[in-house]
Amino acid sequence: MRMATLRAVIFLVALGNVGLASAQVYPSHSITIVVPFPAGGATDTLARILAEPLRISFGQPVVIENVSGAGGSIGVARVARAPADGYTLSIGQWTSHVGSGAMYPVSYDLLTDFEPVALLATAPQWMIVRKGFPASNLKDMIAWLKANPDKASAATYGVGSGPHICETYLQNATGARFQIIAYRGGAAAMQDLLAGRVDFICDLSPNSLAQVRAGQIAALAVMSKSRWFAAPDVPTADEQGIPGFYLPFWHGLWAPKGTPNAIIATLNRAVVKALADPTLQQRFADLGQESFPRDQQTPEALGAYQKAEIEKWWPIIKAANIKGE
Repeated sequence: MRMATLRAVIFLVALGNVGLASAQVYPSHSITIVVPFPAGGATDTLARILAEPLRISFGQPVVIENVSGAGGSIGVARVARAPADGYTLSIGQWTSHVGSGAMYPVSYDLLTDFEPVALLATAPQWMIVRKGFPASNLKDMIAWLKANPDKASAATYGVGSGPHICETYLQNATGARFQIIAYRGGAAAMQDLLAGRVDFICDLSPNSLAQVRAGQIAALAVMSKSRWFAAPDVPTADEQGIPGFYLPFWHGLWAPKGTPNAIIATLNRAVVKALADPTLQQRFADLGQESFPRDQQTPEALGAYQKAEIEKWWPIIKAANIKGE
């Protein structure tokens, strides 16, 4: 009996050591980062920039897999169903990890079916207007819109896009009335803004920086708490007496629910190290993105940030009955 007991103890200790060794060698093979949007877009580009320093840190390949559709919800669902072992990760942004949950019938819970890893980078939306628009700042623009209801037009990149949500919020927050015209993509919307066929867009700032710098259109305000590093002469909405008008285009990284804390910590350390690298920071800056401050790069900070964004924007989306296409 004693020999059998001793053998059982030895077996359990050995089993525990195997589990410990497995955790200690993570990752032991390639990691897949699922991008819920097509190749070539901002999220895909950020993922590919991040993948290289992660590959160096881990000594394992980091594969980018594009699974697009339904506002990013198809790619997010792919990760929600993946094993909780740290080998399948979800990179995403406001549309995929906030807006999609209110606009699409999803099979997962954005807050409870994922483990936050880290906030990555952000860039603000800003208000851009056609040449000759009868206002030179956001406060005057809102006053003009209220004095001239339904006479102005705003472009979006489609139903449920960032510009659509931002312009809907502008209507709700100020009482201004104007037409919202949904285009199929940003190129057509920008073409009509440049031609003066629409009056304004609440655009992702990097998308239209070149046109603003060329004087083809004007930027009236940045929708963030601080000015944008790439256009420091453009004031915030707060500075113009329109407080709380924030719509950042932010990115984060998540793992499936149940991923061990030790693996989340390993991933977070590698991401934090990557974000501190000057070369990566410059590559982000070239895209108009900047990484979050170090104290906001924790899993807890991402979880809190995402929760606050959902609590702010879901009521606005649902009240306007915005449904994804």
